[in-house]
Amino acid sequence: MAEKLKGTTTVGIVCKDGVVLAADKRASLGNMVLSGNVTKVFQIDDHLALAGAGSVGDILSLVRLLRAEARLYRAKVGNEMSVRALATLTSNILHGSRFMPYFGWFLIAGYDEKPGLYSIDMAGGVTEDRFTAAGSGMEFAFAVLEDGYGEDMKLEEGIKLALKAIKIATRRDVFTGDGITLVTVTKDGYRELSKEEIGALLK
Repeated sequence: MAEKLKGTTTVGIVCKDGVVLAADKRASLGNMVLSGNVTKVFQIDDHLALAGAGSVGDILSLVRLLRAEARLYRAKVGNEMSVRALATLTSNILHGSRFMPYFGWFLIAGYDEKPGLYSIDMAGGVTEDRFTAAGSGMEFAFAVLEDGYGEDMKLEEGIKLALKAIKIATRRDVFTGDGITLVTVTKDGYRELSKEEIGALLK
């Protein structure tokens, strides 16, 4: 199973006016690249998102479950789940499945009264963060984030920092690569940057 855990770098950054999630697009098994066009960042609700590092099948399965739970919550309560509530729900699901676990590390991000970011391991351990990274290239990404993060960072700065972190991980980690997915979540909702936008920012 350890072979399935190789690959991916995901990054999350909390800014004054929103939160950024970014990930590369490579899926690998051992030393073999299986795909160069894998989505690892997902919308869960209007103001909620998830990034996953690990087994693609397990990540997709959890995303489907969380989307269903978010819709059910909205139908019952009449409004969207908070970022903390989604993180708690994810933690409970992962902890309850720890003997047959989801092989992944998950970043939960969103915006309710303010931007929020949580890192959750496969056993359900939760950490609230201002910035974080997960996956095989996380050491390289963390070095960039530690050096570049500021408490008063605006969204535009957070986008550039996230792209830089993934770009450095792509250069140094053989299991990371093949492009970048980047999304923002603000009071206006979830938005994925286009390939052209990302390309322009990387130049």
